[in-house]
Amino acid sequence: MTSQPIELSEDLLGKLQQLLPENQQLLLAFAEFLLERQMRSLPDNTSVEVAPSPRQQRVLGLHQGMGWMSDDFNAPLPDQFWLGEA
Repeated sequence: MTSQPIELSEDLLGKLQQLLPENQQLLLAFAEFLLERQMRSLPDNTSVEVAPSPRQQRVLGLHQGMGWMSDDFNAPLPDQFWLGEA
């Protein structure tokens, strides 16, 4: 019975190592989301030991191409905006 969590951990770690770094980052964020949701759903008198997560490394270019900026981003705003008329 006690070998099941170890086998599950090893299987999960093996699959995690096969993912691209950006997908590993997404999976880590999802796991943290699930853990936070789990902690909120526990009664106040329930204690669960949670190991502190190591500092995450940022992944350069993870969301590349997902945002845009208007061509007139730096253009001055009209007077109507500043006077609250817009």
